[in-house]
Amino acid sequence: MTVQNSEPVVLLDDLDEERYTLYMESRYLAVDTETLGLHVKRDRLCLVQLCNENGVTTLVQIKRYNAPRLKAVLEAMQVEKIFHFARFDLASLRHWLGFQVAPVFCTKIASRLVRTYTDGHGLKDITRELLNIELDKQQQSSDWGAEELTEQQIAYAASDVIHLIEMKHKLAAMLQRNNRAAMARACMNFLPHRVSLDLAGWGDEDIFSHSSKRSIS
Repeated sequence: MTVQNSEPVVLLDDLDEERYTLYMESRYLAVDTETLGLHVKRDRLCLVQLCNENGVTTLVQIKRYNAPRLKAVLEAMQVEKIFHFARFDLASLRHWLGFQVAPVFCTKIASRLVRTYTDGHGLKDITRELLNIELDKQQQSSDWGAEELTEQQIAYAASDVIHLIEMKHKLAAMLQRNNRAAMARACMNFLPHRVSLDLAGWGDEDIFSHSSKRSIS
């Protein structure tokens, strides 16, 4: 392939044929999303970021909500998709695009299972500790629904995926060392069901808890 270790490329609505082929042949694919807010059903999906193990980074602006190549890649079972806080991203991708993403590795789940010596499980915290890289999060609350992305938004969106694969490997080694790899995999395999509960209205309720709180309307 001719595309290797390139600067981030911004595409509209779907992957082009070249990047589709490249990603389908990848072993790992780091993925993130940007939305208009944190309410999945209210705040529309605006951007999907991807980066494979060769550092090929693509930002797909979502406007028409029909992305067959992107769907095929994110549902391809031979490509492991790596997210940070996969629960939110998977819910957005399913609600807005109908994607059933698998298989998945979530660096936030892995961190919470193995970095029990800290409460800092944000992407910036983990990247700083494990990779000695300081992420700039200034563009986190910008307008991702704008017609064109700024250079600052592009750099921010790319930075959220370019380190995830290396981070995944470090966390996976920590999980193995502490005999928690099987537990982590079980949690990640459960994510599609957790997303189904979220989208069905049980997002704020722990149905496994003995006690329950009922709202009175």
